[in-house]
Amino acid sequence: MTEWLGRLHELADAGPVALISVLACEGSAPRGPGTRMLVTSDTLVGTIGGGALEFRAVEQARAALAHPAGTWRVQDYPLGPLLGQCCGGRVRVLVEHVDPGALDWLTGAGEASMLETRLASGGVERRIAPDAQPLAVCARGPLPGAGARFVETLGRYRRPLWLFGAGHVGQAIARHATALPFRLAWFDSRDEYGPIDGVTVVAADRLATCVADAPDDAAVVILTHDHGLDYRLTLAALQRRPLAFVGLIGSGTKRARFLSRLAQDGLGQIDCALLTCPIGLPVIPGKEPDVIAIATLAQLLALAG
Repeated sequence: MTEWLGRLHELADAGPVALISVLACEGSAPRGPGTRMLVTSDTLVGTIGGGALEFRAVEQARAALAHPAGTWRVQDYPLGPLLGQCCGGRVRVLVEHVDPGALDWLTGAGEASMLETRLASGGVERRIAPDAQPLAVCARGPLPGAGARFVETLGRYRRPLWLFGAGHVGQAIARHATALPFRLAWFDSRDEYGPIDGVTVVAADRLATCVADAPDDAAVVILTHDHGLDYRLTLAALQRRPLAFVGLIGSGTKRARFLSRLAQDGLGQIDCALLTCPIGLPVIPGKEPDVIAIATLAQLLALAG
């Protein structure tokens, strides 16, 4: 979600780079406020939605590279009248030739940081302002000029995803989740999966205790190699509330058997109703690991924020 943050210093050190920032939107638009992309003479990092809007903004950005560092311009794009895009929205964009000497604010920047931006006659001034309140920009009216100020939260909400199991499906979920708004915590009990980047190996008899550390808004997805371990994790997840999602890989038969055991272990219907098994949107067929992964991630993306 904030790939541009990690690349900004690198590209600015290598040569001229422009930053495109979506300041405001109205109606149907490809991406929302806070979306950014980096542009050099031959490189693009990120996207503001593609199509005619991005093509025109990239043109503006590359033109800005011919001007002194710190140069900026705010541009309105009525997507229908100006660009012929059928979505018909309106986007206000800031295009700037990045000043490599004005990037100290990056030191404290990260997901969920509060970023204050001020347009000045000599460039764009930014700082991380932890106590600042969001201050939006309108998509209509006079274009912001020197002295204009706005405050935003960097990035977007990323749901904690607590993934138990590093087999084929677990690896597919982790692989596809990297470009999606999730914060992954990934566990397995088998030492041979420890070398996989991101996997934390925890002894099987202690793995269920990890569920207690999951945040209340976490989605817990269980797909280990062992049905007994799956059950212990499912029981632990349903016993601790609230959680945003408890998903278990398996069939309808596995669900029925687990529900019977859960009832014997004292869980009521309300607790058991939180269990999703099988996982994945049912309208997406297929049992290949990547299909299951995409269907499950789509299901998680549909959860209420």
